[in-house]
Amino acid sequence: MLVPLLILFIIVPIAELAVIIQVGQQIGVLWTIAILVADSILGSMLMRSQGRAAWRRFNVALQAGRPPAREVFDGVLVIFGGALLLTPGFITDIFGLLFLLPPTRAVLRRILVHRYADRMIASAMRRGPDGFAPPPGRAGARPTDVEGTAVDVDADGLPRGSA
Repeated sequence: MLVPLLILFIIVPIAELAVIIQVGQQIGVLWTIAILVADSILGSMLMRSQGRAAWRRFNVALQAGRPPAREVFDGVLVIFGGALLLTPGFITDIFGLLFLLPPTRAVLRRILVHRYADRMIASAMRRGPDGFAPPPGRAGARPTDVEGTAVDVDADGLPRGSA
């Protein structure tokens, strides 16, 4: 877990700064800033349109009665892609576009499903048939199960045998 965090919070920002400095030296500071602002604006517009499309497909899947697994993956990739595009820098913009564009998003989705399918299956197997994990100490119990005692009541509302 330490290596991904090290990459995310130290190596990526240093690489971003290096690329921004190189681009700034080639085309000038104002043009570099203008490009970074423009790609953030265009990225937010792309994220909005792709997010809406993913949301529509999610609702269609639910109405059709099928699990919206593909749509959920698309939604997650759109969110991450939008966050990467809003982050200032050229490297994160490239990855953000890969997450947002439908053809590359489909490839990324297939890679993620292939890589993490075993984990998803194992997680689903630990859950009950209704999709909920049993509470601790009550194997096989569902969240709708209620523990208690039943008492027979006659028509007058009094427990039988007490009158």
